Amino acid sequence: MTIRDISEILSAEIICGEEKLEKEVYNAFGSDMMSDVLAFVKDQSLLITGLCNPQVIRTAEMMDISCVCFVRGKTPETAMVELARERGIVLMTTEIRMFTACGVLYEKGLRGGADQCL
Repeated sequence: MTIRDISEILSAEIICGEEKLEKEVYNAFGSDMMSDVLAFVKDQSLLITGLCNPQVIRTAEMMDISCVCFVRGKTPETAMVELARERGIVLMTTEIRMFTACGVLYEKGLRGGADQCL
């Protein structure tokens, strides 16, 4: 599934990274706790979160996450958008809640990864 597919499925607005919409996404992880992302994410290319602070971008960079989708209508500040742009991370936002976003994407075939225990 591509980042464009995800944005369409979630009715998400692309904030930055429009040039990477055709990038393939194979796995996803949903969490508002960046410590869980650091502890459990392995090869996920999409992070679904309602946390909206610079730590999200820093965590995504450390874990090689190529796309972050903010749920519940959260929108990052300009400094976060610039940091994501510099790091090549796609940002998008959707009004959908996290549980629903994860469920819809799972239903469409996007998985979390075999090693995940959460």
